[in-house]
Amino acid sequence: MPLSSTGKRANVPCSFGDYMNIALVGMPGSGKSTVARSLARRLQLVSVDSDQAIEQRLGCSIRSYFDGHGESAFRDVEEAIVDELTAGGSHIVLATGGGTVLRPTNRQRLRERATVIYLRASPEQLAKRLRHDTKRPLLQVADPLKRLRDLYADRDPLYRECAHFVVDAHGTTLSVLVSRILMQLELTPPTRTG
Repeated sequence: MPLSSTGKRANVPCSFGDYMNIALVGMPGSGKSTVARSLARRLQLVSVDSDQAIEQRLGCSIRSYFDGHGESAFRDVEEAIVDELTAGGSHIVLATGGGTVLRPTNRQRLRERATVIYLRASPEQLAKRLRHDTKRPLLQVADPLKRLRDLYADRDPLYRECAHFVVDAHGTTLSVLVSRILMQLELTPPTRTG
């Protein structure tokens, strides 16, 4: 049985089962955290943001850790967190970091332990959303749009590889986007965890 945001058992009035995780993947700024919170409320599951879990574990911001230890060390921590969060019986809606899919182990664990939804948005759409963002270390460059295009070219095939389905995350309201995901989940057999 899923846990509510208060940590108590909740009755979920839907056909999604009480034994699955849902993971959202996609580019930085695609709306994974916002959608995860709304989707979790609708499903009466717990929403977890892997970046927040990482910062709690590290005791500092991702940007600070990235600057001091490098991307490889950060990806090691990220891999451990994804493993812990998707372990059997967790029953969560997980918003992953944009680069979580870079490691094959993460892609495999997500695909096997969750129903994975790729929130797709173009680099141009993301550049508009993120133009004032200073928290994302990989976007602190002279030409963020070029960087987003490069990241998209590298990551889009990886998102698609681990996703059970793709949802266009642009040009709609949060409510409509979550409703589309819920409809897709009704058509997708739940992924067992544990």
